[in-house]
Amino acid sequence: MSDLDLVLRGGTVVTPDGVRRADVGIAEGGIRAVEPELAGREEIDARGLHLFPGVIDAHLHFNEPGRADWEGFETGSCALAAGGGTLFFDMPLNAHPPTVDAESFNLKLAAARRQSLTDFAFWGGLVPHNLDHLEALAECGVIGFKAFMCSSGIEDFCGIDDRTLREGMKRAARLGLPVAVHAECENLTRRLSEERLSQGRTTVRDFLESRPVEAELEAIRRAVDIAGETGCALQVVHISCGAGIELVAEARRRGVNVTGETCPHYLTLTQEDMARIGATAKCAPPLRSEEHRQALWRQLLAGNVSNVGSDHSPSPPEMKQGTNFFKIWGGISGVQHTLPLLLTGLAREGDAGLTLAAALLSSRVAARFALPASKGHLAPGADADLVLVDMGSEFEVCAEDLLDRHRQSPYVGRKLRGRVVRTLLRGRTLFENGRIVAKPGGKFVPGPRGVKRGRTL
Repeated sequence: MSDLDLVLRGGTVVTPDGVRRADVGIAEGGIRAVEPELAGREEIDARGLHLFPGVIDAHLHFNEPGRADWEGFETGSCALAAGGGTLFFDMPLNAHPPTVDAESFNLKLAAARRQSLTDFAFWGGLVPHNLDHLEALAECGVIGFKAFMCSSGIEDFCGIDDRTLREGMKRAARLGLPVAVHAECENLTRRLSEERLSQGRTTVRDFLESRPVEAELEAIRRAVDIAGETGCALQVVHISCGAGIELVAEARRRGVNVTGETCPHYLTLTQEDMARIGATAKCAPPLRSEEHRQALWRQLLAGNVSNVGSDHSPSPPEMKQGTNFFKIWGGISGVQHTLPLLLTGLAREGDAGLTLAAALLSSRVAARFALPASKGHLAPGADADLVLVDMGSEFEVCAEDLLDRHRQSPYVGRKLRGRVVRTLLRGRTLFENGRIVAKPGGKFVPGPRGVKRGRTL
């Protein structure tokens, strides 16, 4: 195929269907062929490297507009690309204003178009007073709607009760979009927190005790029941335990349209790590016991996890300081290492682990959220969104190598397998050997309703 602009020569191609040696031919930003002995005008030597479809991170917070000092699209997308990411779904909080109507959506869209290195999509918010804005958000092109079943920790993005969630799900179902929920029981977590705070108990252990597994499971049960009633597609985000994924799997067997996401920190770290590391490992739901971590891995290997998202939720360093652990900002910064963390955890699974990683970080995300057929696949006809990984390379996470704004990672000092060598978006190299080598040029990827309204890449 002499009309190819670029050939990635001799790499090991990883897709959910298997692993094989092949060249990848690229023309006009798209994959044209995956087969041996291709010829093109330019060539990248990929021998000894594994080629994965670009990572799609369906859950992160870049906090722009309004709180770019927490992260911002520029630094956030650079860190994503350094981890093999080519597309992200930004959550409606912790931007200020949050993305809860068309006006706030357009502010975010303008900022991302100016600054994002990678492609991007947006979640809209589902909050107590914006039900009448959901249709406009859908037409703007949001990928779905995010709701909190407990306090979000941000004053301008309120949690919702079951009545509002039910009505929001009814409307989302009519619009053909999913609802994502942060599932923790507000009544239980508030009561347990107030009990401890009233006694002056403010340590890491006290925080962990205030957000038990049962608070998560109770909220998942309620969300699943409401999704079943309304016919809404439900995404339960950042599930921290195997029992939570099992609830989702059981509901799917009953015919409920629900999927469950987990995050690298729940697969990698435990509550003992949180007690040792401190504030950089604080998140909600919190890290769990080793028993729950192992159960989560069993559910993932059984095929019951829909996707792995980073839930990158950064803040300025001063918000991660203090003696009252309840008041410290709860968010883990980890967008740069989602792929290596997952590959490290799946190392024992051989080629099956590689194909599972490609599914959890790319193809399943594209399928669940009805992305354009060009996204999430390493195959002819897809965009040339690719990441080249040296699976033989073990590296230590170092703060000076982090590209997010504040370089606060609970993984610093941890050794991982699978070093990202190069990341390409539509055939253009974004990241190579530790450096960003491109300027912002990411494009908006609209949800299905936005496509119907004429929005395009």
